[in-house]
Amino acid sequence: MARAGLTTERVVVAAADLADEVGFAHVSLSALARRFGVKDASLYSHVKNLDDLRTRIAFLAGAEMIDRIAEAVAGRAGQDALAAFADAYREYALEHPGRYAATQIRIDQSLAASSPAFARTAEVTYGMLRAYGLDEPDLTDAVRLLRSTFHGYCALEATGAFGASRDVRTSWTRAVAALHVTLEHWPREASTS
Repeated sequence: MARAGLTTERVVVAAADLADEVGFAHVSLSALARRFGVKDASLYSHVKNLDDLRTRIAFLAGAEMIDRIAEAVAGRAGQDALAAFADAYREYALEHPGRYAATQIRIDQSLAASSPAFARTAEVTYGMLRAYGLDEPDLTDAVRLLRSTFHGYCALEATGAFGASRDVRTSWTRAVAALHVTLEHWPREASTS
């Protein structure tokens, strides 16, 4: 029988909070059980195992992140939308390092396909990029460029790896402006038909 007051949602949110505090890699069922003052076994009524818990954190964080991004880009297009998207991405990554780390794990594609957050992420991201006139396969390539640039920058910034005296925010703004120029002048893949 599940302990009174514990729900799957409460367990996952507490695990996400724990991830932000101690790092996603350090989240364990034992640490989470201690947070609730229960034995590890009490959590198994709500999550199957540690992998299930980590996947649920990833889905929670992905939904939070895309909600923030979607709100930021609403009513915007082109460079303005790209900058709003990028800023919302960066802010989430820096404010919620454990949750953000969860969004980077590899998720079973059958689980991802059933996630409303996953579908919304694709919808918002591809919608923003279509303003640049991109179609497949260029859309996929552009998404990969943005994700790797945003992730790399955020990962380096989070560890304090930018040691130069130039303001990190200024460099971020310039990098996003450079991405806008790249997207406007995207090298289209030649049609194979």
